[in-house]
Amino acid sequence: MFRIKKLDIFIAKQFGLLFAGTFFISLFVLMMQFLWQYVEDLVGKGLSMTVMAQFFGYMGLMLVPQALPLAVLLSSLITYGNLGEQSELTAIKASGISLLQSFRSLIFITFLVTLGSLYFQNNVGPSARMHLSQLLVSMRQKSPEVEIPEGIFYDGIPQTNLYVQHKEPKTGKLYGLMVYRMTDSYEDAAIILADSGMLQSTAEKKHLLLNLWSGEWFENMRSQQMAGSANVPYRRESFIHKRIVIPFDGDFNLADGAGFMASARTKSLSRINKDIDSLNLYYDSIGRAYMEESRLYYYPSPKLRRNQLATATKIAQAKDFDIDSLYEHLQPEQRRQAVNRALSKTQGAISDFDFKKMVTDDGDQEIRQHKIERINKFTLALSCLIFFFIGAPLGAIIRKGGLGVPIIVAVIVYIVFYILDNMGYRMARGGMWEIWFGKGLSTAVLTPIAIFFTYKANNDSAVFNIDAWRNTIFRMLGLRLKRSIQHKEVIINHPDYAKDAETLQAITREVEAYAQHHKLKYPPNVIKVFFRYRPDNKIARISDALEPVIEDLANTRDRKILSELNHYPILAVKAHTRPFERKWMNITAAVILPAGIFFYFRMWRFRLRLLRDLITIRNTNNEIVGRISQL
Repeated sequence: MFRIKKLDIFIAKQFGLLFAGTFFISLFVLMMQFLWQYVEDLVGKGLSMTVMAQFFGYMGLMLVPQALPLAVLLSSLITYGNLGEQSELTAIKASGISLLQSFRSLIFITFLVTLGSLYFQNNVGPSARMHLSQLLVSMRQKSPEVEIPEGIFYDGIPQTNLYVQHKEPKTGKLYGLMVYRMTDSYEDAAIILADSGMLQSTAEKKHLLLNLWSGEWFENMRSQQMAGSANVPYRRESFIHKRIVIPFDGDFNLADGAGFMASARTKSLSRINKDIDSLNLYYDSIGRAYMEESRLYYYPSPKLRRNQLATATKIAQAKDFDIDSLYEHLQPEQRRQAVNRALSKTQGAISDFDFKKMVTDDGDQEIRQHKIERINKFTLALSCLIFFFIGAPLGAIIRKGGLGVPIIVAVIVYIVFYILDNMGYRMARGGMWEIWFGKGLSTAVLTPIAIFFTYKANNDSAVFNIDAWRNTIFRMLGLRLKRSIQHKEVIINHPDYAKDAETLQAITREVEAYAQHHKLKYPPNVIKVFFRYRPDNKIARISDALEPVIEDLANTRDRKILSELNHYPILAVKAHTRPFERKWMNITAAVILPAGIFFYFRMWRFRLRLLRDLITIRNTNNEIVGRISQL
């Protein structure tokens, strides 16, 4: 039966305080990142404090689900880093409580955070995102003189399209202007070209004042009385300076939120499921309508379909039918008409199919976006649990508290998560990957990492032991360390020179016999290596006999012997005999031809290296035995 213990309360208190702090820090960082994307929509718009408070409030609510995983990662990492640094984790384990048992209270808290994240994404987040989108659109429509971009037409002013080649940020002056002023119809449009200009709001924020210099004004003079006339008079005016007053309400007006409710990010799970069914039904009906339309376009009636089918059958059965010969017998005018009809019909069909493809692609994109958001609510909530089982074991392994190492580790883990999640989202949204694969990529990659760290921390394994990792990498690459035997200041046991010399002489005979018998210069036998391997432990026994002698002679005061000891190589005792320990792995490597060739030449390389090592051992033995005889 689960009972709350003092240890659970102690760890939960530490975690809770750190979680509250790291949550607000993470939320602040994410809000600053989000704010940087829309800083141009806020600066210089004269927005009230109420509007700014609403903007930051909705932005904070929207980013809460993204801040929770990072806060869980940081707080769990710092909590167990502090416990390890202050030796409290050692005391916990010494009392018979395993690391996983100490996780109990935090697993329960993290599970509640996961459920809270899911609830927040389903109920609060969509509404906050919708209101934030309303505010952003409303901010863009306020004070358009600040918003005007370069090189594209700006349509944020009612009944006016404005094109600017260059804008001077300091003075606000516009250069290379083209203004389209629209009225009731395109026939009444006025086109204004000017070398430079300036757009400003009036003091009462009810009009825009457009000052233009060195330009021309073109305007059609069509009126309702001249509607039947084919000739349309126009007015052309050249000016040095022109001032135009445009009605525009510059006060902050909240945009209509109905257009934002169709976005998948502003919907709850129940509404997403309902809308997916509706969208599938709607676009399936469009697809069936397009198919029926195409069928009727090419075969308008059953009778015509039968006649065309019969004609096609006769043409296919005719042995001397040649379309080129029929075309050659036509008159030039008939040829031109036939080509034009065929080209027109083909272009019409292509245009029709392009339009239908655009409609169906938009439908697929919308349905895909809804499915992505449905999965995203679960994966983002599940990341809280995954980050806990990464952060807490890492803290127990690193045993460093505070805000130094934990923040570095947390940032690295979160960057990996963000890159995988963002890449999967983009690939799933574009249709290159399946939705479940794209949105589950980050979870699938981080879950094994969390299991690995939890297993290693629970077993007190040295995950970040640099020497162990270096030795493993050296073995994989076939590299090895050099001996480094230094002169000892204090020697307790002096070497037994007579016994060591006798052992070295015996090793020399074994080395010479092994090199002569196995013919290490020549390539190994493929059959014996991969299929009929016999155990060869001779080099292992030589190494086991040599190492104690080296260790004993390291106590000598003779510098010549110490120098010779550093010449002894560190032997690889099995790499020259077979690729793997198990027979079935060797057979598999031989069957997989590229792998077999690689392992074969790798083993031959180790045989040649072993031959050089044996020669070095023999020569070093002789030098040391000779020196011992002199002593």
